[in-house]
Amino acid sequence: MLNRNYFIKISGTVFMAVLMIAAVSCKKSFLNPPVQGALPASQLYTSATGAAQGINAIYALDRDFNHTAFPALAIESMGGDEVQKGSTPGDSSPMGLYHSFTQTGAETGFDDPFWGGQYASISLCNQAIDSIPKINMDASLKARYVAEAKFLRAYSYFRLARAYGDVPLRLHYPKTAADYNIPRTPRAQVYAQVEQDLTDAASVLPTVYSGLDIGRATKGAALALHAKVAMYQAKWPDVLTYTNAVITSGVYSLFPNFEQSFRENNENNSEEIFEIQCPNATSDPDASTSQFSQVQGVAPANGWGFNIPTDALVAAFEPGDPRLNGTILFAGGTSAEGDAIPAGQVDSMYNYKSYVPFSDPILNGNPGAGQDVRVIRYADVLLMNAEANNEQGNSAAALIPLEMVRARARGGNNAVLPKVTTTDKATLQLAIWHERQVELAMESDRFFDVVRQGRAPALFADRKFKAGKNELQPIPLTEIRLSGGLLKQNPGYPSN
Repeated sequence: MLNRNYFIKISGTVFMAVLMIAAVSCKKSFLNPPVQGALPASQLYTSATGAAQGINAIYALDRDFNHTAFPALAIESMGGDEVQKGSTPGDSSPMGLYHSFTQTGAETGFDDPFWGGQYASISLCNQAIDSIPKINMDASLKARYVAEAKFLRAYSYFRLARAYGDVPLRLHYPKTAADYNIPRTPRAQVYAQVEQDLTDAASVLPTVYSGLDIGRATKGAALALHAKVAMYQAKWPDVLTYTNAVITSGVYSLFPNFEQSFRENNENNSEEIFEIQCPNATSDPDASTSQFSQVQGVAPANGWGFNIPTDALVAAFEPGDPRLNGTILFAGGTSAEGDAIPAGQVDSMYNYKSYVPFSDPILNGNPGAGQDVRVIRYADVLLMNAEANNEQGNSAAALIPLEMVRARARGGNNAVLPKVTTTDKATLQLAIWHERQVELAMESDRFFDVVRQGRAPALFADRKFKAGKNELQPIPLTEIRLSGGLLKQNPGYPSN
């Protein structure tokens, strides 16, 4: 097992175990390097083949339980008003603490794995970034691999900084004992490094891939993530620059059917800018490592029933908005794919965006293992562009991308979702924020959006949100203890 702390040290044996995650039979070749046998980590980055295996291992690790299931949902989703824990009260009850803002940092099954999971990925990225430039191989492929590693490192650091604020910033694979235990770095500095990594990545990564390379990080993914990082810092001119670059690239478009855009047979569609690839290999159950869909699936028919929608989310949708039934599965109803959703069970609603049909193969006891995890969609870019335009005083320009999102949702039915026409900055801001709420519902952005908008104390008052504390997660107490107190706790949380 990986040592789950921020100064994670991956030995040759453990590194090989991580790499073996990628060495499985699947439909996406870059997640399918050959089994490496007893190759030690010290010998991995000596050839182009080793470089490919190392990069593929990072992609593979990013779909595991710590990155996409309970830990990620607890840290990134539970704080929002759109979700609640789900299942029975006693089932994985610590997850509910993140919804009631009573977490302490002692929830080792959630904070520790999320923190450690991100640093495990960062460690692999750093090893790739340090080692690949020294390999005698094709120069353009070498540059692309380093750019992919920088994108993936930026993604993990963004997730950490958004959740915890200041976090230890390590940019090289540790070589000495002194390299392991380092203090927290100010969030602004972490974000600056994330932006640098994304700038570097965007300058190298291809616009599109073809064939079995589809799903790797692209130039558009780096630009879109850069826009999101800038948005969380209210750097609106930069948000506008990066979203405009994505929009004018001509690569992306909104998928015509909102609900169908999330189905497994429409993965990597024209709207998807970056998604975590989760292979569905019916010939090899060991390929199934993601439990993103299983933990949120219809219980007990096809999952565990966690991270379920709230009545507040239902009420947020305008009358007749088709996205309501493309976001929420109601118990007692029927999915668009023909599954009868059992009534009278523990939960009354489920996340439709993580749903897979009941008829799909259950791989290694894991329903929905092949469902990719959507990270950045074109709709998100359009709404960031609308918000940035409005913040920059270009309210008329903001209406254009906003209407694009609403028109797709409308689906040709002009009786619903009327055009937003106001150019009053404050009124339009609220309209854009509302559109983010319903368009991106259940995609782990709501809590962070409300916090950056300064509305958390008011919108989360019923759950006793405390300003100056609950904007951030507590640093895991295990990590503070392992650091000998070098890591300092966030305000309001216990430090031991």
